[in-house]
Amino acid sequence: MASASRKSLSMGACWIALLCLVVPMFASYYFDDMFSSISYLFQDAGMTELGWDENAYGRYTSGYSVLCIFGGLALFGILLDKWGVRVAGTLYVGMMVGGAGLVTWALLSGGKASATLAYVGCMVFGLGSEMAGTVVNRSIGRWFKEGGMALAMGLHLAIARLGTAFALVITPKLVVQQADHVYPLSETARPALLGMGLMALGLILWAAFVALDARRFPRQGGLQNKADDFRFADALKVLGNKNFWLLGLLCVLFYSSIVAFKKFAGAILIPRFDIPADAAGWMVSMLPFSTVIFAPLFGAMVDRVGKGTRWMIVGSILALVAHLLLAFAPAGVPFWGYLSMAMLGFGYSLVPAALWPSVPKIVPDKILGTTFALIYWVQNLGLLVFKRLAGSILGSESGSPVTVELMFSGLCVAAVAAAVLFARTSARNPGLGLDRPNR
Repeated sequence: MASASRKSLSMGACWIALLCLVVPMFASYYFDDMFSSISYLFQDAGMTELGWDENAYGRYTSGYSVLCIFGGLALFGILLDKWGVRVAGTLYVGMMVGGAGLVTWALLSGGKASATLAYVGCMVFGLGSEMAGTVVNRSIGRWFKEGGMALAMGLHLAIARLGTAFALVITPKLVVQQADHVYPLSETARPALLGMGLMALGLILWAAFVALDARRFPRQGGLQNKADDFRFADALKVLGNKNFWLLGLLCVLFYSSIVAFKKFAGAILIPRFDIPADAAGWMVSMLPFSTVIFAPLFGAMVDRVGKGTRWMIVGSILALVAHLLLAFAPAGVPFWGYLSMAMLGFGYSLVPAALWPSVPKIVPDKILGTTFALIYWVQNLGLLVFKRLAGSILGSESGSPVTVELMFSGLCVAAVAAAVLFARTSARNPGLGLDRPNR
């Protein structure tokens, strides 16, 4: 009885620790997507006192991936191994909050330098967020080692993506769409100010987690296993693996067609379907809400029936059809927008449910961490390029929602091709077990 009571208390501490961990990630996802449903503000530089156009906004959003691409993920991954989750995690959460603060300061100050200042802030915020997410996953793995790990990680992902849904729904209420209105700095910055409030709460709860972690693991100092240290030779082994490149290519193409789309969703959906910003926010929020519901269900399906590479093809095709509808469906009919978001949400749930469990099957365990880091690197490179390209298209004289949707459709065509090639690799190499059930 006493043993059961101690175990219950221990699991209770684990769930408290999880709460402390997920709130900073909720804040991160919110801040990253706070302008997605009101990106129409930047269609004309004269609409806001801030003076940003689509190109400036596209440059700002692309900043998230810059430091991740140019060595940040590898370098800070090494520091995480060397310093442990408490020290390194505090640095990364601090970077996330500091970068967000710099963006907020730029939005409140305005001026010619505001776009550059926000771009720099977004770079720091992006690297801090990516590494904070890595710290959270490692911490969950240690705290829930004796049970409940899959549930804890599922809840972490679900709550983090709710941050995106919250941003899509709440920001049109913070910045209300008005005809012939020039939005002052204080109004444009409202979403960021709310984000800073969430960041402050996340920072407080992160400090509480550090105290809990130090109490539970006093002798470990938060350090990771030395066997997990980054090795350059391991990176070379991954780069020579053709399956890594196929999976990485599918990842960057598929995620770019959705994540980059979200950044400009308001500028695409509002003119295409003649809807107000508030309705566009609800429409786009179908993406994160659907993944919260369906990603765990599709993951269980892949575990049970296998055929993971086939589900990647199906999910990529769903995304392709969704973007074709966004480009060519009858204008001014919101039904097509909602149908497109539903299909895109299913694809956004199905492909990751099959893609990420495939990574451990294509490389040995000893280089698994390096493989994940390199896939994230490739993903961030694609996001940087296609966010900038989408902003340039919409900001050009000949650009339009249809034009940028053709770009996203092209990404989906390439993603389908990559998924088909990966399925052929699976058929030719049954020993990898890519399509076996994960029971």
